[in-house]
Amino acid sequence: MKDNAPLAEFCDRLLDAVAAGSFVALTLRKPSASAGDVKSIDIRPILVKRALKLSVTTHHRTKDVVKNYPAHEVAQMLGAELCVQFAQAQLMSTQGDVTLQRADGQFTLAQHAASQTTAPTLSHDRAKNRLIDSHNKPYLHALGIADANGAVYKNAQDKFRQINKYIEIVDGLLRQLPARDTLRIVDMGAGKGYLTFALYDYVCHTLKQKVEITGVEFRPDLVEKCNAIATAAGFSGLRFEQGSIADYDCRNADMVIALHACDTATDDAIAKAIHAGAAIIVVAPCCHKQVRRAMGEVPAHNPLGFLLAHGTYVERISEMVTDGLRAQWMELYGYRSKLFEFISDVHTPKNVMIVGIKSAVPLSAKAAEALRQSIAQSKAQFGIGHHQLERLLEPQA
Repeated sequence: MKDNAPLAEFCDRLLDAVAAGSFVALTLRKPSASAGDVKSIDIRPILVKRALKLSVTTHHRTKDVVKNYPAHEVAQMLGAELCVQFAQAQLMSTQGDVTLQRADGQFTLAQHAASQTTAPTLSHDRAKNRLIDSHNKPYLHALGIADANGAVYKNAQDKFRQINKYIEIVDGLLRQLPARDTLRIVDMGAGKGYLTFALYDYVCHTLKQKVEITGVEFRPDLVEKCNAIATAAGFSGLRFEQGSIADYDCRNADMVIALHACDTATDDAIAKAIHAGAAIIVVAPCCHKQVRRAMGEVPAHNPLGFLLAHGTYVERISEMVTDGLRAQWMELYGYRSKLFEFISDVHTPKNVMIVGIKSAVPLSAKAAEALRQSIAQSKAQFGIGHHQLERLLEPQA
């Protein structure tokens, strides 16, 4: 018979710590197969509208999900499910730490000295530490994001959040690059330049890195407007050029970016970056039409046939297949790829980002063959003749 007394005591210790105001954090690690794609869970106390809640952050492989619960509900979840899905749970409080271990279905409890002696700040609505501040940023006023005093317009709040999330992601990528005298970035399909200006501002003035950023945009009026704003802001290393993604030569670029480039323009940007040997590729795809059109008759044995019988799901699946194949082609050409949701779809439906970081270690012949087989199987499964990125990278195939 399994002894669940240590588990029950662990849950009681959590409730006691919360009630005493000594609770600092709780972590769940070492997931079992029943946890699915969840890697870990972090729990901390917060105040939401003056009520004490526990914020539960579930770390999936490709995204984080945050939900807030009363303490007793978290204790119930721990006892009924979560601690069964993880082999280790650690409770930290200012009065002492407790570790719960699970092995062969049995729980054991161990007590330790407090690793933290100061209770955490509970404010949930505290001011955010944004990488891009809206004050003293004339370009944000010129772009219609903030007024002359630096107050972000109400209708631009989502855009400003998106800008900061984007800078946060790119900041983490740039820190993986070896030091260089001048960082060269090409932003394909720069559009109105919101993110391009913010990136230049951050790299040049916050990171203190000499940088040259070129925004490539097809619409001449936007190119003219953005160059005028860059000149007025004194951004000497930022320029915008008129042209298409397919025709632009981005050789010598350290980073190539293409955000919301329509349909196969994303493939053009990825192929250009790969051919240029860029160290980092960042794309946020849009309008996945090519694979949807290329999807032929789905084989009868396809286990997803019951979904592909419906147009709405065909559209969604074609988007996932398109980007999944893009990530695999990037892997095949020497990049470590990652596909994730970079901002909530509440702010924009174009919220998937694919990042490729050039690997210092060449792909082995065995790994390359495995990738080619995976790509071929995926194409066959969905009746796809060619993926546009495949045509660009291997036109002879």
